[in-house]
Amino acid sequence: MAKKFAEHNGLNLTQVNNDILEMWRAKNVFWRSVDEREGCPQFVFFEGPPSANGHPGIHHVLARTIKDTFNRYKTMKGYQVKRKAGWDTHGLPVELGVEKELGITKADIDNKDSEKYISTEDYNKKCRENVMMFTQEWRDLTEKMGYFVDLDNPYITYDNKYIETLWWLLQQFYKKGLLYKGYTIQPYSPAAGTGLSSHELNQPGCYRDVKDTTVTALFKALNPKEEWTKWGTPYFVAWTTTPWTLPSNTALCVGPKIDYVVRRSPSFWQRAV
Repeated sequence: MAKKFAEHNGLNLTQVNNDILEMWRAKNVFWRSVDEREGCPQFVFFEGPPSANGHPGIHHVLARTIKDTFNRYKTMKGYQVKRKAGWDTHGLPVELGVEKELGITKADIDNKDSEKYISTEDYNKKCRENVMMFTQEWRDLTEKMGYFVDLDNPYITYDNKYIETLWWLLQQFYKKGLLYKGYTIQPYSPAAGTGLSSHELNQPGCYRDVKDTTVTALFKALNPKEEWTKWGTPYFVAWTTTPWTLPSNTALCVGPKIDYVVRRSPSFWQRAV
């Protein structure tokens, strides 16, 4: 009886891996798994794009293994699973990498009075080059781990077609009344002139241990209760670790379910709550 599966006398996982990959390449298994299911129900997969200006890591192998598991399962269930790779080319790390390489800052861009002047066009061109720096390393990893995805026709987030698609989608949300105005506190980089995402805040070197000056400040109470005024002008006492925000303060937050203590303080503090 012919052997249905290959038998290995010695376990050489590296060689087994290479043999399987070569067999998949020779038989064009990935594309056949897509093309031979033309007309079947579709399961569409757009990869959450990595940034190609950095090296892939072992965590990418783990994440891609999980993604591939779902795509292969759907394929075995009879779906046509088109898998599109992508490259995330937006983000502050790209800009900072270019600025470090060129020895410039944001203040030098389009500033003809600067000794390190660079035009916006040249700066953007350099960013486009930098962001795709490690695409070959990503392709090598993708192929070596047997991750099935279309790397030859990726979507790229700096491409105008992609950007205009996002604007179109926002328009659809707006027309359906799904957009609303809200407020949230966002970290901001004065040097970069932009807000920072959670991903950017986790870049190496973003945090360091420092000693900050704190301030306990007095805030004059408006329309205080009569009993508060028996000993003088009442003030709220508040402690802050960000004293540089005090000049722009417009109000204090107090909690209706929080107990506050009213006490008489030295004359220079007058009366504090």
